[in-house]
Amino acid sequence: MNFHSFGFRRGPDLAIDLGTANMRIMVRGEGVVFDEPSLCYYEKTAGQMKLIAAGRDVLAMVDRVPGTHVVRRPLARGVLQDMEAAAALLAHGLSSVVGKKRRGRLPAMIGIPADATKAEANALLAAADDAGFGRIELVREPFAAAIGAELPVREARASMVVECGAGTTEVAVFSIDGQCRSRSVRLGGLGLDEAITEHLHLRHHFLIGKITAETLKKHLAQDCAEDAEVEIRGRSLHNGLPGTLTLPVSEFHPVLKRHFGRFADAARLVVGEISPDLAADLLSERVVATGGGICAEFLAEAITAECGVPVTIANDPSGCVSRGLMQLLEERAA
Repeated sequence: MNFHSFGFRRGPDLAIDLGTANMRIMVRGEGVVFDEPSLCYYEKTAGQMKLIAAGRDVLAMVDRVPGTHVVRRPLARGVLQDMEAAAALLAHGLSSVVGKKRRGRLPAMIGIPADATKAEANALLAAADDAGFGRIELVREPFAAAIGAELPVREARASMVVECGAGTTEVAVFSIDGQCRSRSVRLGGLGLDEAITEHLHLRHHFLIGKITAETLKKHLAQDCAEDAEVEIRGRSLHNGLPGTLTLPVSEFHPVLKRHFGRFADAARLVVGEISPDLAADLLSERVVATGGGICAEFLAEAITAECGVPVTIANDPSGCVSRGLMQLLEERAA
């Protein structure tokens, strides 16, 4: 399926990195002007769901809302699961960037997973239309990530990107401005949060919330020392009361290894599908890990062990898709 230009009379004015965890909006000539969580907060009133807030204001409400309220994520596993929430989030971002008294419908560029189906792409286009956008150009996220990571995707030699986001992880090989092979795993940083939560539940009979799991994941990504410890707050199932658990960081290494092993398997399959010459190119440090959901060291180690190629962690890995979309936005206007 071709996700490139839909025949603009002029280039798009905005680029949107609509992720499972966060949404970023870039304006041509200005860069990132909006960066908020992909969350919507609804209240059930008279049998109807009423939007109360979207974006940053909702983050503190996760796992803390009463029974008549609900926090919804527009995306799951990298693709649209809730069109109503997606339209509300996109409308919130649009009004935050250009104001409510805008004139006409602005064209925009939006990133989408490389393996998105036609139905998933159409759902995103419909949500953007409901939010008040004009013509939409859909761009494959691995391609945007590769450009944002400064990989030489337009040269006649292979480069590979492993884009690990909150909801999905994509592996793609590029050469001469084209995608040679790709694979997607509908699992990312949020899946690691769930794996950590499950480990604490099963092994220590200890429950933690979503925000605590994400904070713990970030700590594990930053501190891999064998003798380091982490303090975790939650609720003990032994007595049902709030408590604190202190564990060595090394206890979570097998959890991380299993999680990133799935991405390494996908990378090995992609490498096995390309030509020998393209595969040889990857020995020259042309494999880059990007994305906001990565624990960089574990991801790099897993891919290197599985594929036998060196892996570089991109500068500001969480911003690669946004930077790539911004560069494409500027090119469309040139």
